Amino acid sequence: MDLILWRHAEAIDLELVGDDMERTLTSRGEKQAARMAAWLDRQLPDGAKVLASPAVRTEQTARALGRKFKTHAALAPLATPEQLLELVQWPHAKGCYVVVGHQPTLGQTIARLIGLTETECAVKKGAIWWLRYRERDAEGHTVVVTVQSPDLL
Repeated sequence: MDLILWRHAEAIDLELVGDDMERTLTSRGEKQAARMAAWLDRQLPDGAKVLASPAVRTEQTARALGRKFKTHAALAPLATPEQLLELVQWPHAKGCYVVVGHQPTLGQTIARLIGLTETECAVKKGAIWWLRYRERDAEGHTVVVTVQSPDLL
C-alpha cells in the first residue's frame, strides 16, 4: 500500500476570514499546489484514490491535481492520525491513496508510521511525504519513498 500525505499549500491568514474552514489559498499557494500537482500527476499510478479535508484550502490543493477526489470529515483540521489511518485502511488497503490534509495531523501520522521518537514531524506547506507499506520476512515495514517540496520543483 502507498500513502501520500500532501499538506495543503499556503493559505490566507485566519484573521482575514474568521472561519478556518473557509481559508483559501494565496496566489503563492496556488502556484505551490500547481507545481506539486504537476509532479505528482506524473508519478501517480492509475487508480490512485484522492481524499481531502473539507476545508476550502485543501479542496483547492486537491483540485490542482486534476483528478476526482472525495472530501472526508475525518481529514478536517485537528483530525487524529487514527482517523486518517482508519479512513485509508492502513496498512491493509490495496493501491495508492493521496490524502490532502493539515498539520499537525499529517506530521503526527508520519512520525507514527516511520517510528520517530518525536510525536510529530514538520511538513512544509504544499509538500508531500510518500510512504509505502511492505512485508518482508513476515514483518511489516513502512518505507519513505520520497519527500518532495514545491519549492524544489
